[in-house]
Formats: sequence, structure tokens, C-alpha cells
Amino acid sequence: MQTSARAEWHRLTDVMIHRPGAEMFFGLMEPYSFLYERAFSMNDAVFEHTELEHALSEAGVTVRRLKRFAVEVATHTPDVVERLRSVAEKIVHYSGPKEMVTRARRALHRNISTFDPETLFNILLLRPSVRLQRRPGARGILPTVELDCPLANLYFMRDQQALTAGGFVLGRMSKPQRADEPMVAGNVLRIAGAQIAGQVKAPGTFEGGDFMPLGEFALLGTGDRTNSSGVRQVLAMPHGFDEVGVVHQPAHPALPDDAPDPMIDMHLDTYFNVAGKGVAVGSEILLRAARVDVYRRSGRGPLVRDSKKRTLPEYLAEKKFEVIPLSSLEQMSYATNFLCLRDRSIVAVEVEEEVDRVLGGLVVAARRDPHRYGKLLALVQRERKELREGRGFFPHTADVRDRGIKVTPLSLQEITGGYGGAHCMTCVMERTAQ
Repeated sequence: MQTSARAEWHRLTDVMIHRPGAEMFFGLMEPYSFLYERAFSMNDAVFEHTELEHALSEAGVTVRRLKRFAVEVATHTPDVVERLRSVAEKIVHYSGPKEMVTRARRALHRNISTFDPETLFNILLLRPSVRLQRRPGARGILPTVELDCPLANLYFMRDQQALTAGGFVLGRMSKPQRADEPMVAGNVLRIAGAQIAGQVKAPGTFEGGDFMPLGEFALLGTGDRTNSSGVRQVLAMPHGFDEVGVVHQPAHPALPDDAPDPMIDMHLDTYFNVAGKGVAVGSEILLRAARVDVYRRSGRGPLVRDSKKRTLPEYLAEKKFEVIPLSSLEQMSYATNFLCLRDRSIVAVEVEEEVDRVLGGLVVAARRDPHRYGKLLALVQRERKELREGRGFFPHTADVRDRGIKVTPLSLQEITGGYGGAHCMTCVMERTAQ
């Protein structure tokens, strides 16, 4: 299977997504702990996800659903199914009276050979265990099923890995809620024969939303989700780029130094993206605050850091990129989280539909902690008024139209409650320059 991507604006031909299932329901039981931005309608969110899939298919992209793809490749690879059974057996735990636990463990070991790939996938997804309690009477047993942090964020398929010019870099997630996702996605990619450039290992962390291939160079974000060890490991891999700009996650200037919020711009793609060759889109205030360390390769040697200090806009100017500036309100409403289908053609979130919910959440946060969020709230409230009375909201602006960017806008106002848009929800498997 060919898997490579040299530039975000190259034609998207193959993508993998995960249609949310029961695991999303459990995430909604406690959105904050499961890293969601807010609660939302699961039924509407799943419908929106189907709309995203439809839009990609209509654009000629081959769309693979993770679960269906995993079952398909596993069914034709018996040794892989055996490995999955071994992993699944380790996930399922039993507790309760000793004789009950012993019987249950033996039954699982005996029965797991009959479990089909879909059942095994569901075990990996939901991570169930069973607590057994004795009750009076024949076969009086009360089984209570407990789930050990279901993978409620798995539908954000961007983050478990990143596709480079040299194949996939498999990640290691920063947050414990997402720790097992790379194992699921990575095994599917390996089984399918995808080219693997490397895998980040402890103590490194790396998430795919922090990587962006841009032709002759690439950007690699570092901060809350991708740490310095992860950066060093990725730079040393055969990713196919002789120049990489390492972008340090900026703190929003409207937040106090003693109380930053890394969720405002958790990944590079939450405040920066490219819509075509030489055309970038980004939060004006965050780009100015983002520092870049540039690493270049000389000959066949390793990448070496350039001593020159740069901000991200300065580096982009060196690379002849013009930047369509965004307000903080648009950035927080997923404006940069669009997916490039080909040069100057994108699938984007209907930002104006997101604005009121984002503002509502910020109002609650500022009421709870005015020191931390009061200034930011005042800023975005002012921006909302100015945008509605002035240029309008991305992607329906003159800046976009004047650059010939074709937009497929999608209403994703429910599913973005999980904290991401079209870019976050797609694992690119192939881009071609033709």
C-alpha cells in the first residue's frame, strides 16, 4: 500500500476515518474528563460525520472506515487475528470471589478463539471488565460490566499518527485518556502494509495534529501534546524532508501568564493550516506569538538547527506563503481545522454556526474564573460584533474568494463539541502531486 504525503495541497486520494459508536456515548457522560469541549447530541454528531464522509467521497477520495477496514484486513490475516485475541484477553479483567474469577478467566481463554475480528475490535475500543457478585439461588450471579476508559476520542483520526513523505510516523499520545489509540490505529496500518517511517516511544509524545507537510519543508508543532523528546525522535526519522520548522506552541496573549490554557491551541492545526500552494490561514495573534526553530540537513547528515530566531509569520514569508488572517473567535470556532482536498480546494467548518456555542462556553468559563478568561471573553465578544458588521466569517470572506479557494462548507456544530473539525477527523493515507 502506497502511503505518503509531501504537501497538504497535493490531491487527497485516500483517507481513513472512524465513525463514532458507543464509545462516544461514554465520553458524553463526562465530557471534561474525556477531553471534549462540551456536551452535544450524539445522534446529530454521527449524522454530521456521515456528511463529512459523503463530501469526501463526492470529491473522489477513497474513504476507509477504521472498524470496517480493520475487520477486512484482519479476516485475511489469521496470525494478526491471533495477536488481537491475545491483546483482547489481556484487556478483559474479572474481579469478585476467587472461584468465580477463575471460572470466568478459563472460559474467556477457552472461548476467545471463537471471537470474530469485529468483537475483538470492540474489546479494544471499549476496554470492558466484569465484576462478579454472588446472589442467592441457582446460578445467582450479578455481573457488572466496567469499562476502562473507552476510546471516546478515536474519531479524531488525525492524532494517532502523521503521514510524511517517507510514510507514517506513529504517535504516542500526551493524555492518558487517549493512550491506547495509537495501538489500535497503528496495528491496522501495519496490517494493511502501510509504509512506517517510525514510532515515537516514551518519554516522547507526538500527535499528528502537530505535523504539516508543506512541499520542500514541513512544520512540526511542540507544546502540550508533542514534547521535546517526541520532536527529537521525529526529526531523526526518515520522514523525507530536508528542512523542518519546529513551531513552539504559543500562549494566547489575552490569557494571563500565570494561567495559560493549552487547549486553546492544542495542536498546530488548531491555529494554522494551508489552503493551497503558497496560501496559509491562521490566527493572527497566535502566529505572531509562535516561535520557530528551523532544522536543515546538509548532505546525508542529520537535521541541524539554524541559529536564526524567527516567528512563524517571518518563516512563512521566507517560504513565500501569504497568510489569510483570522480573529481569535474564528480560530476558536475551528476555522483552521479544514481539510485540503487539492490545491485551493478545502472542506471547511461553517464557522459562524460555531460562534455562539464557543462564546457560551467562554462566558461560563469567565464567570467561573474571571482572572483567567475575562480578557479573552471581552476580546472575542468585540470580534463577533466587528465580523458580523464587517467582513464576515471564514470561509465566506473576500480573502478566500480573491485567492480562488473553492470551499465545501459543512455544518459540524455538534461533532466539533469533541474539540476538533474536519482536519482532526481524518487520517490522510495518500496524497499525490498529480
